[in-house]
Amino acid sequence: MNHYETVFILNPVLSEDQIKETVKKYEDILVSKGAKMISKENWGLKKLAYAIQHKKSGFYHLFEFTVEGDAINDMEVEFRRDERVMRYLNVALDKHAISWAERRRVRDNKKTA
Repeated sequence: MNHYETVFILNPVLSEDQIKETVKKYEDILVSKGAKMISKENWGLKKLAYAIQHKKSGFYHLFEFTVEGDAINDMEVEFRRDERVMRYLNVALDKHAISWAERRRVRDNKKTA
C-alpha cells in the first residue's frame, strides 16, 4: 500500500450540493478500490494564479490516503472525464512528506480547536 495525496480543483459555478456530490464520488471510488482515507480537507474557494477554462477561481479539495497503485489510474480516468474537475494532482508521498503532512494536520487541528 502506497501513501498518496490528491488535490483537485472544482469548477466555481457548482452549487454546494454538487460539490459535496463530486467529493463523495471520488471518495467512494477510492474506498471501493480498498483505500484507507487518512485525511479529507476542504480548502474552499480560492483564486487561481492563472485562468483555467476561463475561470479565475475554484473550489480546492485535498485527500490523503493509502491504496494500491493501480487504483490511482482509475481515479485519474474519472478526473479526466468529469467536466466539474478543472485540475487535479496525485502525489505519492515519501516518508518525509508523510511526516510533514502529519505535522500540518496537527497544526491545522490546533488552529480550529
